[in-house]
Amino acid sequence: AILADPAMRRARRRFGADIFFAIFAVNRPSLNLLRSVPESNIFVFRGEGLWTLVADAVRFVVWSRRAAIDTVVDLELFSRVSALLARVSGAENRVGFHAFYNEGLYRGSLMTRRVAYNPHIHIAKNFVALVMALEADDTQIPFTKRPVADEDVRIAKAVPAPADLDRARALLSKACPAYRPGETRLVLLNANGSALLPLRRWPADRYVELARGILAGFADAITVFVGSSDEREECERLAGQVASDRCASLAGTFLLEQLPALYSLARVMVSNDSGPVHFAAATEMPVVALYGPETPVLYGPLGRGIALSAGLACSPCVSAANHRRTVCTDNVCMQAIPVARVFDSVAGILRENRV
Repeated sequence: AILADPAMRRARRRFGADIFFAIFAVNRPSLNLLRSVPESNIFVFRGEGLWTLVADAVRFVVWSRRAAIDTVVDLELFSRVSALLARVSGAENRVGFHAFYNEGLYRGSLMTRRVAYNPHIHIAKNFVALVMALEADDTQIPFTKRPVADEDVRIAKAVPAPADLDRARALLSKACPAYRPGETRLVLLNANGSALLPLRRWPADRYVELARGILAGFADAITVFVGSSDEREECERLAGQVASDRCASLAGTFLLEQLPALYSLARVMVSNDSGPVHFAAATEMPVVALYGPETPVLYGPLGRGIALSAGLACSPCVSAANHRRTVCTDNVCMQAIPVARVFDSVAGILRENRV
């Protein structure tokens, strides 16, 4: 939802479009970060099993036809279900990715404008290319025969409310009494990441070693582990292993829409390849993002950031074309990223941004 925001803003700018969005309940909070879609224009699929999905599909058809939606942009890379929903939505224009002779699921003639998915450019540019297909000549095969510039995928900035900033400072001070606004520099550590692909995780003990190095190298720095409520226990354990009064955990403390307030107080975040890398693009906080099974070419940070990977011959091994499945059970690609390399990237950012 974050990476599709530039495409949505382009549709609004070029066509004066009224934007609607269909999303699974588990991902629904991501739309709260930038609030690009009105609450009344969001359809939520509950994702609680086959029969619930069938019932929600019927609700979706009724919803989309009542809204008189004339154009559907299918953001799923090769999902047949989303293509079927686009077809029955009542929309005259249906734009989506098409396999052509490439890898990926064949989706028949369900789309009226078939866009070539490009695995060599950032996914946000692929999403913008879908909207560009609506601007192009009807005879193009495949769409879209235009470049997508870096300026086309700038993420809008979230402006934290003063109350959210005050709350973030209070929670930081409570969790880590060594935190002093304006005097200490906050370094965030996202050590877990999505459970959908645990191979993307840098070894947890590396985060502990990194935190100790940052605290030893910068007397005015504090380190805070962040994550979801499901990750609270693990983050508290890691913070305990660092064994410093300048290290704490805030996992499970902030709602997604409250993260810009926390991020605006931080000098840098180190993160596995996961949602926070992209949430950070809505703020000015730099990110040091770690990649292995997935490629930063497609999913690198769009904000201020550095993408690090080991560059193994087998990496990346997951993609949309293989449904993010891999035979690998030993993520050497992540283990091969040394702590010293990550520390150097963090140190470089901290030296450029002194209090």
